[in-house]
Amino acid sequence: MQETRLDTARIRAARRVIDPVFLDTPLYRCEALEPRLGCAVSIKLETANPVRSFKARGTEVVASLLADHGPRAVVCASAGNLGQALAWSGRSRGLEVTVVASRFASPAKLDRIRALEAGLELVDGDFEMARERAAAVARHEGIRLVEDSLDIETCEGAATIGLELVHRARAFDTVLIALGGGALATGVGHVVKALAPEVEVVCVQPLGAPAMTHSWHRGSVVTTDSTDTIADGVAGRRPIPAVLDDLLLVADDAVLVEEASIVAGMRMLLDHAGLVVEPSAALGIAAILENRDRFAGRHVATVVCGSNVDVDAYHGWVNTPFTSRL
Repeated sequence: MQETRLDTARIRAARRVIDPVFLDTPLYRCEALEPRLGCAVSIKLETANPVRSFKARGTEVVASLLADHGPRAVVCASAGNLGQALAWSGRSRGLEVTVVASRFASPAKLDRIRALEAGLELVDGDFEMARERAAAVARHEGIRLVEDSLDIETCEGAATIGLELVHRARAFDTVLIALGGGALATGVGHVVKALAPEVEVVCVQPLGAPAMTHSWHRGSVVTTDSTDTIADGVAGRRPIPAVLDDLLLVADDAVLVEEASIVAGMRMLLDHAGLVVEPSAALGIAAILENRDRFAGRHVATVVCGSNVDVDAYHGWVNTPFTSRL
């Protein structure tokens, strides 16, 4: 495999600074899903932790480095999960954390950021506007800007999921990974291709937020003017060139899925796995639903990456009538 920005030795070292509460998460075959999907399915569950997503694996690495050598104040832009994770990791290490988010982000995610004692600044726009504002705050205040996916620590923290997956790599032949900014996909993809290259890495993104997938297929950055998806955690419009370069080296495919399939995936995970998940976490199941022939008879692993949902919105989604048609 050609070299990415990531380093397998650093990824192994990252495990030593990540709080164990985020490590060695459940990986199990979910047989109840299989008759409905037509393939064997294993779930890598990244929701049973204090921030209910995989993001703290990366923020633990970032915060550990800053606590030892860096500034004591940091700022990030977030759709919600990164902000929670950085707030949690920063609080335990005495860092002052500011999170910039869209005013239209999930209220549940914003409330959790506040509860974790981070400063929260809201912008009247989407995630890309929050990224611009966070960069401006960092310049003005002279503090550290944490950029998810661009900062290699966020990718290598997420890549520790890959280390846990490859111990069971012979049990499955495909891994489905939610694709947003790219930290999860490039991190897990790097480890899988380095240590279990026979496993297919497939990235999944909503049709309403396709920038990174279009970029992967074209081989160069493609931006979009807007997004339209309930999967807010992966709804970026402007891929980061360095992250795309890594993704091009580790992903075997990148696919887009419809909103109806995402909702159907959420409902299936609730009904047949007992899991309440946010839309981004159902992307892998959505991909199987839309590509049954492709995955028929195979053993697929999917990373269930987050469960931070607004209760009212969640009930509205999983009770939507069109889910029964898929």
